[in-house]
Amino acid sequence: MNNKIKRAAASYILLAVLLGAAIVLNLCMGSTDVSLHELLSALKDHDSSPVTYRILTQIRLPRTAAALVLGGGLAVSGLLLQSFFSNPVAGPYILGISSGAKLAVALIMVYSLAKGILLSSAAMVAAAFAGALASMFIVLAISAKVKRMSILIVCGVMIGYICSAITEFIVNFSDDSNIVNLHNWSMGSFSGIRPDEAAAAAFIIIPAVVCAFFLSKPMDAYRLGESYAVSSGVNVRLFRAALILLSSLLSACVTAFAGPVSFVGIAVPHGVKSLFGTSKPIVILPACFLGGAVFCLFCDLITRTVFAPTELSISTVTAVFGAPVVIWMLTGRERRMDNE
Repeated sequence: MNNKIKRAAASYILLAVLLGAAIVLNLCMGSTDVSLHELLSALKDHDSSPVTYRILTQIRLPRTAAALVLGGGLAVSGLLLQSFFSNPVAGPYILGISSGAKLAVALIMVYSLAKGILLSSAAMVAAAFAGALASMFIVLAISAKVKRMSILIVCGVMIGYICSAITEFIVNFSDDSNIVNLHNWSMGSFSGIRPDEAAAAAFIIIPAVVCAFFLSKPMDAYRLGESYAVSSGVNVRLFRAALILLSSLLSACVTAFAGPVSFVGIAVPHGVKSLFGTSKPIVILPACFLGGAVFCLFCDLITRTVFAPTELSISTVTAVFGAPVVIWMLTGRERRMDNE
């Protein structure tokens, strides 16, 4: 067994251990702490502790499952965008794709709440997907006119600011009774996700991640250059369309259920690549899902325990840990360019 295989195996074991620890901590810790013994007893026999059982099944299990699935999906979305633009700083939040999805969901939420209509999970995801695609097409149009990736990133940030400003305008002028729900969602949070919503998120994200995994081979060829990919038999036009659709669907699903979650799509893929010491998609893509799940689970744990009973938005915590990674990446790229 060579060193690369050993390193990959050790890294996967580490991510699996961290994931297990994060799940247990999220289930046990909160406004009402539950011991591991109480956790196992309640899940084994719910009549032994009906209150604990309800807390676990109605609140903590759905929230933990949502953070796991949505965090993993967001990290994979970031990896797909980085492959598409051939730049490690590309991500759904930085490029404004999450903000486009946020705007579309806010519009449909305000309309439905005003009409007294209860939105289905499918309607939320469809609206977010439409908004994400609209933002993606704007980014693609800009990318065709600019040569430098740094300019594209700045344009993506500006798109995000515009969408966020319109969203805040909509939230501020919605009915008073709807402002609280809209404001909490627009800040980003895994709180309040129901069991059926967590199941719906998993139903969308897991197949999308599996489809992305089947793109690992063309992604490996594409990262060596478009000409090399064509010579390897990759249908570049179809491949790029698949990357756009899958990355937009993944980021849209996260935004629909949890609101915008920042920096996960950039920080996690970079951290995983550094941990594994490789950029091969067939190795990194599943690891990104695990890494995104671990990252969001621990960040969500911080949001609801550090300042309890006050709960922070998930983007507040992910930005604290994710933004320094982006700064380090940008300064590192600048140093490398200066040395060349």
